[in-house]
Amino acid sequence: MIRSSLARLLAGIILGTLAALAVLHAQQPGGGSIPIDADDIGGVVTGPRGPEAGVWVIAETADLPTRFVRIVVTDDRGQYVLPDLPDATYTVWVRGYGLVDSEKVRATRGAALNLKAVPAPDAHAAAQYFPAGYWFSLLNVPAKHEFPGNAENGISPNIKSQGEWLRTIKSGTCLACHQLGTRATREIPKELGVFPTTLAGWERRIQSGQAGGSMISGINGLGPRALREFAAWTDRIGKGEVPPTPPRPQGIERNVVITEWDWADSKSYLHDLVSTDRRNPALNANGLLYGALEESADYLPVLDPVKHTVSRVELTVRDPKTPRRSPDMPMPSPYWGNEPIWTSRNNVHNPMFDHKGRVWITSAVRPADNPAFCKEGSEHPSAKQFPVNRAFRHLAVYDPGTKKLTHISTCFSTHHLMFAEDENQTLWTSGGGPVVGWLNTKLFDETGDEQKAQGWTAIVLDTNGNGKRDAYVEPNQTPDPAKDMRFGSGLYAVSPAPDGSIWGSFLGYPGGVIRLTPGPNPPETALAEVFMPPLEGQNAGFSPRGMDIDRNGVVWAAMASGHMASFDRRKCKGPLNGPKATGQHCPEGWTFFAEPLPQMKGVTDSGSAEGSYYTWVDQFDTLGLGKNVPIDTGNESEGLLVLKDGKWVVLRVPYPLGYYTKWLDGRIDDPNGGWKGRGLWTTVSTRAPFHMETGKGTTSKVIKFQLRPNPLAK
Repeated sequence: MIRSSLARLLAGIILGTLAALAVLHAQQPGGGSIPIDADDIGGVVTGPRGPEAGVWVIAETADLPTRFVRIVVTDDRGQYVLPDLPDATYTVWVRGYGLVDSEKVRATRGAALNLKAVPAPDAHAAAQYFPAGYWFSLLNVPAKHEFPGNAENGISPNIKSQGEWLRTIKSGTCLACHQLGTRATREIPKELGVFPTTLAGWERRIQSGQAGGSMISGINGLGPRALREFAAWTDRIGKGEVPPTPPRPQGIERNVVITEWDWADSKSYLHDLVSTDRRNPALNANGLLYGALEESADYLPVLDPVKHTVSRVELTVRDPKTPRRSPDMPMPSPYWGNEPIWTSRNNVHNPMFDHKGRVWITSAVRPADNPAFCKEGSEHPSAKQFPVNRAFRHLAVYDPGTKKLTHISTCFSTHHLMFAEDENQTLWTSGGGPVVGWLNTKLFDETGDEQKAQGWTAIVLDTNGNGKRDAYVEPNQTPDPAKDMRFGSGLYAVSPAPDGSIWGSFLGYPGGVIRLTPGPNPPETALAEVFMPPLEGQNAGFSPRGMDIDRNGVVWAAMASGHMASFDRRKCKGPLNGPKATGQHCPEGWTFFAEPLPQMKGVTDSGSAEGSYYTWVDQFDTLGLGKNVPIDTGNESEGLLVLKDGKWVVLRVPYPLGYYTKWLDGRIDDPNGGWKGRGLWTTVSTRAPFHMETGKGTTSKVIKFQLRPNPLAK
């Protein structure tokens, strides 16, 4: 009896203690409290003038198998809650516009932790935390009247307009690989050397490392004026010029929870990642994420976001003669010296889950020269219509269940890939140059025959307007009213639409989008429509890069003009085919939304300094802001740019400075789990992770974005 009573008493004490620990309270200055759970850290951030609203609270730990960071934003009373932290000891601090970093405080879960914000002593100190794009906006762009270029003004005569100059920097060269405006790019790093002039420093900078040849080529294509403008930009910043102050996060922006994990290694860089099947975002719930290292290394980095562990899938090639990334460099890297850090044969660019949970990748599996079945004289249905002699990147598929990697040699080159919603589980690809290629994965699974399962088609416009594909003239030939015309540009992005059409973007100036209707026998029946953006007037923009499509068939694209654009084919008033339907025949289909950065110096047109790499549409509400919400990668904004009901929601990643992504993926881990069951996944995709604030040794990171109903939700 005594033992039984004692047991009940002890059980009651334990239960009471657990209940008390279940909800803790972070005390606010002046009374009141913030409810937190035993795995949270919460409190209030105050400065000399009181609570600091819209600033970031950052918690970082190296106690887990890989480095882990969680970031939240304070509410209008300066309150914050860092929710659901793994068991570890954290370093916690405050960062925000108008501030410098606060003292870093060590804390464990369950802590009520009030923090002191530190005002910046001057505008220059405050500006060190601004996104790179604010600094980039200070670059002077040659005025409109200076184009076309000439020998006197130092602009290449091949650059015909200010827009083309901007497109080259934002989408054709620099910003397609890394940010401009980071401290590592707006200054001349001391590691680069000592130079008599800033211009000499810039001339040396662009020769650095394995990308030196590409950087030299890019600058030479613009003419010597470009390098002079970059040097003048650096000089003005060195003399104290600072950009305007960004607004602090407001409204929905304060509800974000950002989580980061390190993965890969410090010598590699990421391009993309994948978390689920785009068509079914509930697939692979809470599962592993896979990345693509492009030219840098031959493995797929893998993250387990539940166990906080990282691993690798080693990649192979079919033919050992498959070439590696060239080790050549014009001049040593200020970070890595003469060491060639990019060594890949596979050059994996884009991964995608299928309905079986397998990971498909664009990957080189052999040298570029194609086998006979791809070329003229072959009986392959696609080769008979349009033979292809070379392909530089092909396909592979990794099965996590069997741990097996299968190579697929394609006649067409691949770049991006995405599955259609059809019975053949067709995998459509971009990057084929004059052709669009695909793989019937159902047939491939059934037969293992890579030749029969693949196909490709030329991009042919119905310029004679008879509704079917006929013999065609080449892009550089005189139009023939009795024939169709082959279009000269290939797809960069690719996105199958719900109606069975295939959309893609094409690069250049003004660039545009392509709609491909495959027809019953695509090598012979596929027809294309081409739509280019208007270049003049209030509704104008130029040069899409990455694009996506929503469930209504509306295209959304990131533009080098500093816009997100939508294109709605249903708004077109004129004919969609025929001799006049060859580009800018549907200006009414386009709508442009200037991205939320300042415009660049010398530019008077609409737009901004932003140069987003890709637009991704949240078709299935994986973030929590609704279906069909388009999101730009915000590469100069150091965050995601969400267009919600025509207004921007900026989800900035404040640490480490230099966040830059090229793709995102939305996954639903628990459809009944509220905000905790949803999220967007991205990776740090810059080719220069050593440009980030943490310097040499910085690895790429997986970044997860979630939106709470309010800034204190647990």
